[in-house]
Amino acid sequence: MSEAVRKRLRDFFSQPGTLSGLLDELPIGVAVLDKHGTIMHVNGAYESITGVDRKKVSGMSCLHVLRCDFCTKGCPVYLKDDDFQLQQVDADIIDRERKRRPIKLTVSPVTDDAGEQVGVVETVTPAGRLNDYADPETGPYGFGSLVGRSPQMAKVFRMVPSVAQTDSSVLITGETGTGKDALAEQMHRASDRADGPFVKVNCGALPDTLLESELFGHAKGAFTGADQNKPGRFRMAHGGTLFLTELGDLPLNLQVKLLSFLDDKIIHPLGSNKEFHADVRVIVATHRNLEQMVAEGRFRQDLLYRLNVIRLHLPPLRERGEDIFLLQDHFLTEFCTRFNKRIEGFTDEAMVMLKNYAYPGNVRELRNLIEYAVNFCDDTVIDVRHLPAYLVHAPAPPRAAAPAAVEEAAPAPVAEVPVSGKENWEDVERRMILDALVKARGRRQAAARLLGWGRSTLWRKMKQYEIE
Repeated sequence: MSEAVRKRLRDFFSQPGTLSGLLDELPIGVAVLDKHGTIMHVNGAYESITGVDRKKVSGMSCLHVLRCDFCTKGCPVYLKDDDFQLQQVDADIIDRERKRRPIKLTVSPVTDDAGEQVGVVETVTPAGRLNDYADPETGPYGFGSLVGRSPQMAKVFRMVPSVAQTDSSVLITGETGTGKDALAEQMHRASDRADGPFVKVNCGALPDTLLESELFGHAKGAFTGADQNKPGRFRMAHGGTLFLTELGDLPLNLQVKLLSFLDDKIIHPLGSNKEFHADVRVIVATHRNLEQMVAEGRFRQDLLYRLNVIRLHLPPLRERGEDIFLLQDHFLTEFCTRFNKRIEGFTDEAMVMLKNYAYPGNVRELRNLIEYAVNFCDDTVIDVRHLPAYLVHAPAPPRAAAPAAVEEAAPAPVAEVPVSGKENWEDVERRMILDALVKARGRRQAAARLLGWGRSTLWRKMKQYEIE
């Protein structure tokens, strides 16, 4: 194909309203190649499935873009076969997260009126089964460690691959426990910065006096106790991504410094007259209403505008419908594997109880519930009696068993713990452990017996909740 023909083809796809727009509406990935395998155009679905950026791959060899094992095993384009017929194969590609993913690949020649091959059309579709959601890494209902098929989550999953390829700031909103941290990390892993560091800072976990030094670093002697230079998290994230969670807790004076960095990408460590240019992408997350904080004068409006370039919202679990069933099955598989137990599923009563609970702690709370149930389950299915007491005593679900029967079936040591409606499972479990330790006068073996747990389970939980 001559360069003039290639240019005409590129110009055709680059004009709005042409075949390019139609291809973007297709649910399958489509790439148009010249007869030598050079990519002329890819559609939106191709970008989502493979994670490539169409602006960057145009003009590159498909061999280096798709990274498919079929390329060297028999692809007629790679073998320069000018007279091949349509081929459809199962193959594996290496995606932007450097993970192997199964696909269905179709390679079809494009011929002109004289029957001469002038190009190739390549289509790509995921090979996962529609009900294969046990493994969110390969199933169609997951993105990294995030799992879901509700319309809200599907919309987020569709947006992430293209958002990951940019360097724009991202604001992730959603209640506590909805998966904001996991989404930020997956976005980093799907980006060109995946080889760089992913540095996370919880703005609410550090005192205001230390946060500036932690973020921007300091020079030796900058303040009392600064006996050596400290690089700061921005500098540590150079070449990668900095994730600021609990952004609503960032003090106003540091909001100014963050705004300044977003504008010029330069950091000024405390007590130093040397500036540093940090190549860092910033992703932030919060469960707070930043617009309301702006109205109350507790958050800078100009910073909100600067961060709000791309906004992704993770819905609460109570609004995600059947995602609850999807997630409980996913976590059941995870913990059965981890604890080496064989549990086939849930009874209808347990399913109803799990379905109707409000989940103030969202996905994190559901995960803890399933971990608890797998720990205590002595049957092949999880029943109501294997669920935590605070769930049993929550506002009754419409089809739940009668309260008396439920109380009788619940684990006795746990049911004795009074539960506040404002507490989530983590709060209750931590308090259960402390109460048991007090009753056992600090003897862990005795406390484990009071809780009905194994000794190793109690020690693991104490470590999780940082109980000394």
